[in-house]
Amino acid sequence: MYVTAVVLAAGKGLRLKSKISKPLIKIDSKPLITYSLNTLGKHPYIKDIIVVANPRNLQDIRKTIKRFRIDKIKDVVLGGEVRRASVANGLRAIDSHTDLVLIHDGVRPFIDKEMVSSVIKTAKSCGAAIVGVPVKATVKSVKVSKSQSLKGNIVDRTLDRSKLWEIQTPQVFRKDLILKAYDKFGDIGVTDDAMLVEKLGAKVSVVKGSYNNIKITTPEDLIIAQAIAKAL
Repeated sequence: MYVTAVVLAAGKGLRLKSKISKPLIKIDSKPLITYSLNTLGKHPYIKDIIVVANPRNLQDIRKTIKRFRIDKIKDVVLGGEVRRASVANGLRAIDSHTDLVLIHDGVRPFIDKEMVSSVIKTAKSCGAAIVGVPVKATVKSVKVSKSQSLKGNIVDRTLDRSKLWEIQTPQVFRKDLILKAYDKFGDIGVTDDAMLVEKLGAKVSVVKGSYNNIKITTPEDLIIAQAIAKAL
């Protein structure tokens, strides 16, 4: 089983309002991206890793990989203007021998060996698997009222929380499946790769992840990440 990991680090991180590229911001003295790269680099199922960067951080990411002696890096390639374009560029760099493709957001630092093993094993069995956690909060569908007496946002309905999961990465797919999905639907705006595979009509299995597997998006997330890093 040949598994290639595509790690995304091309985002601009505008909501973080940082002068430092988001994947290179330090969490407990180490650049954010090194956490997930180290986990993937040491994992026995992962054969190689492709990192997708942007023009501003590409050289610094290469230097970081070298400095922290991260294993199994095949290449660091340039991404695109949006996430799906970055994934597509990463997919173009995968090896011809690759059986499964693992796609991970480089700004989710706290994945672990067990999580990676579980999602890979499930994808090997069924073709597509993603990581997620059951939603804890009450979730309501909200719409903008057109009524003069009810202005602003109003509750449309309360969703059944027992059926809702917050989806994370890594996400793992058979190579032929994810390549077909991107070839057919790659120009459609989506928020994760599984959405494109779902549009093919393929079933996607969900593997239990971790509430620690946060995505660093806003300054508040950095505070939480520092606390998680110190607790691990």
